[in-house]
Amino acid sequence: MASFLCSTRFFVVLFLISAVPIAVLISLETATPSTHVYHYYSKGWARECAKWDDLNRRFFVSFFENGIGQIAVPDHHSPSDPLDEVLLVRDADLAGNASLGIFIDRARNRLMVAIADVFGNRYSAVAAYDMTTWDRLFLTQLNRPADEKSVADDVAVDAEGNAYITDCWGSKIWKVGINGEFISTITCPLFTHKGWHRNLVGLNGIVYHPNGYLLVVHMITGHLFKVTTGSENEVRPIKLVGGPCSLGDGIELFSPTKLVVAGNPTWLVESFDDWETGTVVGKFRGSKVHRLTTAATVKDGKVYLNHMFGMGFPKKKHAIVEAVFSS
Repeated sequence: MASFLCSTRFFVVLFLISAVPIAVLISLETATPSTHVYHYYSKGWARECAKWDDLNRRFFVSFFENGIGQIAVPDHHSPSDPLDEVLLVRDADLAGNASLGIFIDRARNRLMVAIADVFGNRYSAVAAYDMTTWDRLFLTQLNRPADEKSVADDVAVDAEGNAYITDCWGSKIWKVGINGEFISTITCPLFTHKGWHRNLVGLNGIVYHPNGYLLVVHMITGHLFKVTTGSENEVRPIKLVGGPCSLGDGIELFSPTKLVVAGNPTWLVESFDDWETGTVVGKFRGSKVHRLTTAATVKDGKVYLNHMFGMGFPKKKHAIVEAVFSS
């Protein structure tokens, strides 16, 4: 795995793709999809995250080379017609950093973006952008120069507007206030596992549950955690039947009782006891696995999966694929 010095799944995927015969890639790429797919053209190779903006009928996508774009979807779009990506914002002072996990904070009309120095692991931040003007509302650096390496990977927002950002290198969660003020760091021994290979990529996808707590996945092990925040933070491992969700990446609530864990495969997890326990009730492995599934979003009552890598030259053709789960 390219000497195990990688800090994110980007390096892991490069290794995996290099091991796949070209003939297999061609077969996967030309296979007829079993579910609905939104294809779109882009100038960039890698798109880490996609989220559906239902009010404006568009997907937001984050750029691995820094920036945010949108893919507008017409009301009567034909699946055979590829869409086009349009750049919304790219900050010159963040050049060299990747835009990773994103979250639509509808109540405050802002888009939250986790930002990281993926290759050097020396800069982690969270930014907020006004979704009308695309002015940057704040940029908060999460690590200090003297800190250990870190990679800000995903972001969620609670009912009060506080943001929670996962560090997939150090397996911790940063908390930032509504106006960008740094509040605290949430750590727990449960976030770190025995064996260095089980901590290559740690805490990854994160969501805020409407009942007032966080759900987060540890990527390598696939373990899920319930994190209650407040004056005292409490971390509980979720007892998972049919798991773990190994190599789970971004996560998304399909409903208060159903959680999507994006990966290869992608899991659908259900809980009826407020996420003390959970059961894997469905899996999906589409024909685009070679593109790497990295994030999930809900559009019109259906789950769609972002795939990191585009194919083609000079335009790169990306895919956002509907997930239909089977037991």
